[in-house]
Amino acid sequence: MARQRKRFIAGAQCPACNALDTLMLFVEDDVETVECVQCKHRFSERDEPAQPGGQPEPVAINKNIIGIFKP
Repeated sequence: MARQRKRFIAGAQCPACNALDTLMLFVEDDVETVECVQCKHRFSERDEPAQPGGQPEPVAINKNIIGIFKP
């Protein structure tokens, strides 16, 4: 069995219990999942409501930006 990699999100606050620095991020069934180690609240990409039409919101383009880092 492969070991599951879990990373803590520094400075993040749990939306359920408001605890600071208790959220960990891991991949479960090819979906990034976040869990609070204090209250066990979980949320993931799947939990977020989809945009109408399935398209992401348009982003204003700034000509001074070289690129956007999306880990």
